[in-house]
Amino acid sequence: MAKPIWINEQIDPCGIVYSCIACYDEAQARECHITFEQNLTADQKQEGWTTCLRTVESWDEVPVTALKISY
Repeated sequence: MAKPIWINEQIDPCGIVYSCIACYDEAQARECHITFEQNLTADQKQEGWTTCLRTVESWDEVPVTALKISY
């Protein structure tokens, strides 16, 4: 089985990905997710901004706008 690719996304109220970072390192991905969460203001959260941490199996499944980190 292939190594999972961890994807962090900040998503605006319209469902558009605002920020996206992808990497193989789970610990780094979880740290990034915490940072994404902390960077959302109370107003953004109230407006519907969200964060998402997920995995995919292939770089083909990573959004094209992602910053792709190969470690």
